[in-house]
Amino acid sequence: MNNFERVTLIEHPVIARDITILRDINTQTDDFRVALKRIAVILAYHALKELPLITFPIETPIRETTGYDIDQDIIVVPILRAGLGLSDALLQFIPNAKVGHLGMYRDEQTHQPVDYYSNIPEGIEQAMVLVVDPMLATGGSADDALSYLKKEGAQHLRFISLISAPEGLHTLDENHPDVHTITAAIDEKLNDDAFIVPGLGDAGDRYFGTT
Repeated sequence: MNNFERVTLIEHPVIARDITILRDINTQTDDFRVALKRIAVILAYHALKELPLITFPIETPIRETTGYDIDQDIIVVPILRAGLGLSDALLQFIPNAKVGHLGMYRDEQTHQPVDYYSNIPEGIEQAMVLVVDPMLATGGSADDALSYLKKEGAQHLRFISLISAPEGLHTLDENHPDVHTITAAIDEKLNDDAFIVPGLGDAGDRYFGTT
């Protein structure tokens, strides 16, 4: 159920099937990657559906008609490392998009994000900036990433996640009411270790085959 005004929850039979594959503890790395990428394509489609267009004349083999191109610079910013699995899907739609990177990891004691790397392309002030991370748990990493990008000049931001916890969505709602979130699932809650319930475990470890 989606009770968040600034959140688009994508409900689709393919997503329902593939989320099940991702949640299953018995799913192997190769099947996990394939299912995640299928969902990422659907999320990317919805994240990009309101892009502005320019028109220009083109010639078909039959006659002249109107052609279209996207009239917006795009910067994709995955939160390392798990966000890399989602960024590839966006680049299928916008192959000329620039890609930045924000490196963060979760402190296992405090459950807070720790920054360790940033590399953001030029032109962030005018671009649509798509921040991607499969799991929105406490919202700490997403909040930190969005705040950093705003300080760098970003004005048009969207956040894309695979699975979101209500706690994380509340964090973004309070701290970034101007940022729209696109997600494939809103789960029940966080447990005492700040993992999403029922969730799917650590998306980065399962995608990259690490522990």
